[in-house]
Amino acid sequence: MTLQTNEFWVGTYHGRHDGRLVKVTATRDDTRLEPYAWTCTCGASQTFPTEDGVDRTAWRHTHPTLWDRLRQKAALLLRTR
Repeated sequence: MTLQTNEFWVGTYHGRHDGRLVKVTATRDDTRLEPYAWTCTCGASQTFPTEDGVDRTAWRHTHPTLWDRLRQKAALLLRTR
């Protein structure tokens, strides 16, 4: 992921979900309404007005809990029927 000229790197999180390796990059951009954001290589992203939720949600996206993994598998099984 390449940063725009007005974006600043905040952190990078490596992990896996849905059976593949992913990387989440957290950034700050003061020109946006919600300046803090993270973007995953899977295509998911989320924005925040303050830096409080960025680390926790980015970490959880790359390291899903057991409950999150079970919910993802159940949704996959129900979707394939």
